[in-house]
Amino acid sequence: MLGCGSVCDLVKSHLMYAVREEVEVLKEQIKELIDRNSQLEQENNLLKNLASPEQLAQFQAQLQSGSPPASSQQPGTATQPAQPSSQSTGPSA
Repeated sequence: MLGCGSVCDLVKSHLMYAVREEVEVLKEQIKELIDRNSQLEQENNLLKNLASPEQLAQFQAQLQSGSPPASSQQPGTATQPAQPSSQSTGPSA
């Protein structure tokens, strides 16, 4: 860059400023993703602890077969069988 002098310095300065801004945005996004990942890991651990061994085995089988979990195929299907049984025992008691 022979002979460009202050124009080149101005362009370089502007580019460095833009890069620094982009780095800050990316750092913030990384921080948010790390926080979100931490939340999801905690939720995953909680769900694993609350799930029965049968539910965990069924989930593992679905992962190995490549099919999505039943809850993502039809939301609420896991809780539906429990509701009729509790409703049928409620009125008879």
